[in-house]
Amino acid sequence: MENKINNQLPDDVATEALTKVTELSTLLQPYLIALNADERKSLPKMSDGTAPFVEKCLDYCQSDPQFAPPYLNTDGFNVDMNVWEKLNTIIHPVLQLAQNLDDTTTEAGSESYTAALTYYNSVKQAAKMSVPGAKPIYEDLKKRFSSNGSRKQAEQPE
Repeated sequence: MENKINNQLPDDVATEALTKVTELSTLLQPYLIALNADERKSLPKMSDGTAPFVEKCLDYCQSDPQFAPPYLNTDGFNVDMNVWEKLNTIIHPVLQLAQNLDDTTTEAGSESYTAALTYYNSVKQAAKMSVPGAKPIYEDLKKRFSSNGSRKQAEQPE
């Protein structure tokens, strides 16, 4: 069993990181919105590939406003693009951090669960062999697998 997580995360580092994430969230909160799933699905999406087209259209709106329909709010268009550009520079490192956090917590959780299953199987074997003290531990731990009807067989240790 490979152990990729070898460094203890100091409490002060975890606390400081959480404080900074909270500060970032608080700092940006007045400028952020929340979309529900239907809103998110129905919106046309701008990506890195679409951005040059949008930027070019904005430039033309400003240099050749006679072609902009009267119902197009070009000032609002400019504000929206400015917000997108600024937030886009923030979201990329945040998404990368989120992915790295997810990868690391997934690995740490997997290693922890694997270690727990190893211990569980050992205490289960000890209980089968009537080793003193093993049965109460086994009886307590096996509750995790008691309602395991829909779970994968591979997850339930034998």
